Amino acid sequence: MELICPAGTPAAFREAIEAGADAIYCGFRDETNARNFPGLNFSREELRQSTALARHRGVQTFVALNTFMRAGDEALWYSAADHAVTIGADALIIADFGLMAYVAERYPEQRLHVSVQASASNPDAIRFLVEAFGAKRVVLPRILTVQDIARLTRQIDCEVEVFAFGGLCVMAEGRCSLSSYATGKSPNMNGVCSPASHVRYREEGGALVSELGAYTINRFGPGEASGYPTLCKGRFDVGGMEGYAFEDPVSLDVIDEIDALKAAGVCALKIEGRQRGKAYVAEVVSSLKKALLASPTERTALVSRLRAMSEGQRTTSGAYDKRWR
Repeated sequence: MELICPAGTPAAFREAIEAGADAIYCGFRDETNARNFPGLNFSREELRQSTALARHRGVQTFVALNTFMRAGDEALWYSAADHAVTIGADALIIADFGLMAYVAERYPEQRLHVSVQASASNPDAIRFLVEAFGAKRVVLPRILTVQDIARLTRQIDCEVEVFAFGGLCVMAEGRCSLSSYATGKSPNMNGVCSPASHVRYREEGGALVSELGAYTINRFGPGEASGYPTLCKGRFDVGGMEGYAFEDPVSLDVIDEIDALKAAGVCALKIEGRQRGKAYVAEVVSSLKKALLASPTERTALVSRLRAMSEGQRTTSGAYDKRWR
């Protein structure tokens, strides 16, 4: 299986190449990608240079144009697609059907991947995207079990890519309004889920309190590992029971599911983390590259050190092996 690696900066892009990435996904420094944070992403010239370097090293470049266009402002997304094609991107990762149509009509030879933000997770939806826009690959939402994926791949004529490590989004991606409600910034249109500008931490009664906008997300006791405040990973009082109503503040790690995912028809494993530094990219990519080549008994030791780099210093296999409360 291909290893698809994140890069939020040119430095992280180079680290991913050195660490053994098969392909690197990245985005422009604007609202066309879903990691539109200050200090991240690429100028047009930086992406041109990075793509050329990757091509020289035999590594593919996937450009994420994975937010939804605003009516009247489509030119920003069209221009980004034009530039990505011009510099030789190996694939465009797109969520918006209108942008898919633009690329399919204007650049019929350009490889198109369906973003996880499109939330395409059933055979009918995926077949439509293949037939209408010539999609070659779909990135599946992180809400399907291995059995779900195996049933799906048998019914479609399209490559399948899934997330394997990093941040865990448990929503029907592309349809989440939680962050928008708390901050006024949409992850689906502005590219910012739980923007750092709206995040605060404070001490209260010996506890560390995390806040997003005007909302308290969590309270961490002494010695308890704290996670980044997102509403879907907040601690709630539900029906008199305190706990994580949606998902714990942990990272995704499917190292134990690699063989099952391959047997299910998955062709590519994706690492989340364009907002992380180059040291994280180098460590995670190199460790997972070795794990893909190792026997199942060797894998646990290879990736055990990655747990310290995970959210809350814990990991989960998420929906791939979900045991619902």
